[in-house]
Amino acid sequence: MSVFAVTRLELRRLFVRPLAWVLAALTVAQLAGRFMLLVQIFATHQIAWAAQPAGPGYTDIVAVPMLSSILTSGILPMLPFGLAELALVVVPLLTMSTLAGERSHGTLPLWFAMGQSPFDMVMGKFLALLVWLALWLLLVLAMPLSLAHGMTLDWGKLAAAALGLLLMLAALCAIGIACSAYASHPAIAAAASLMLGLALVSLNVGALMAGVDNGFVNWLAMSTHLDSLIRGLVSSADVAWFLLVIAVALILATQRLGAERGRG
Repeated sequence: MSVFAVTRLELRRLFVRPLAWVLAALTVAQLAGRFMLLVQIFATHQIAWAAQPAGPGYTDIVAVPMLSSILTSGILPMLPFGLAELALVVVPLLTMSTLAGERSHGTLPLWFAMGQSPFDMVMGKFLALLVWLALWLLLVLAMPLSLAHGMTLDWGKLAAAALGLLLMLAALCAIGIACSAYASHPAIAAAASLMLGLALVSLNVGALMAGVDNGFVNWLAMSTHLDSLIRGLVSSADVAWFLLVIAVALILATQRLGAERGRG
């Protein structure tokens, strides 16, 4: 069975299980509420912002903040979370059963008995989940884009923010699969993935409070690289950081499955 065959099988499983549909419905409903609040804020202050020489526009107030709370934390503290914050919980719930579920249900040896390589299993499950997450991202982007005909959009800034969110989703997905490869139960995998995601996002906070602004800890934090992309600044170093995290996580998951297959 090839990587794409595993991807098709996992996509079929993903779309027939209620968890993915429930998560999609709840998060999209919450983000729709965020969208309405952002539009209301923009409509209320539009005239005042337009009078400013470099005042924020529709892209800065509505389109990009749909993806993250970074740009709206000072506008309305009680505004619901954006896609980036929800992803820290949603992705671990989606990835927790990828390999730990196979192990707990006793179906993992069946994959090995079919001659399935650990690499094909890991990559197939990763690509299937990435397709679901990309569709989730597109569905969220459709909300601010629905008003694009009557607003002036900064397509470059929105594309950079969307790229940042896609890379974040891919990195969290790879981390979740790695945790699932090492965990004996899906709940343990979800907890480990959630804690790692939160640590990578909040790692920069402690460093900044200690006065460290350009050190290794700052570079290690996911928020350092995501914030730049959210603000429309695309850097090869930021993209490379996400790709490195994805590669390391998938390699660790593959090695774990390979060792388990070798032990029989």
